Amino acid sequence: MKQLPELKDFLLCETPDSWVSAALKHPEILLIDHAHCEKKAAATALNLMFRYVDKVDLLNKMSRLAREELRHFEQVLAIMVKRGVEYTHLSPARYAAELRKLVRTHEPARLVDTLIVGAFIEARSCERFEKLAPYLDEELAKFYLSLLKSEARHFQDYLTLAMAAIDEPIDERVALFAEKEQALVLALDDEFRFHSGPLEAATAE
Repeated sequence: MKQLPELKDFLLCETPDSWVSAALKHPEILLIDHAHCEKKAAATALNLMFRYVDKVDLLNKMSRLAREELRHFEQVLAIMVKRGVEYTHLSPARYAAELRKLVRTHEPARLVDTLIVGAFIEARSCERFEKLAPYLDEELAKFYLSLLKSEARHFQDYLTLAMAAIDEPIDERVALFAEKEQALVLALDDEFRFHSGPLEAATAE
């Protein structure tokens, strides 16, 4: 993998239209979980900075990423306050946890896999912002479209760091995670979340 793939070539599938329909039926959960996702993205970046203190490029990219994700968190919170949406605890989607089950436990493989997971989370987030935007009100659509550039760069940063972390191709690992990611995106879920699959028919209304 000598060149970075385009974001839409990186993902094996688009978000199903049925997920978009569920998002439009659960606007408050969409905002609350989006806020949680931004906060968790910042925490992931900070954790990598503490774990890999000897990797200067990683430190610089993750520092910038953490600041941007926290800024996005603040922006989502402001929108929620404006709309009277209370920020509450939500159980997380299975998406990230299931992807992380494939992460190897020895180094540098652990770092490579963790960075690949980060790339998929950022890429899918970007794809969903773009897919949702045409169906949202003007304020929220403008905000989601404003996130595309930074989220796409975060995807590229994670993948670049993964490629640099080991002296061998990472294509097979990317392909493994891509298949798992696709399965999670297409599989039915019983709760709506920003990174859930489509809802089961019984709970979609």
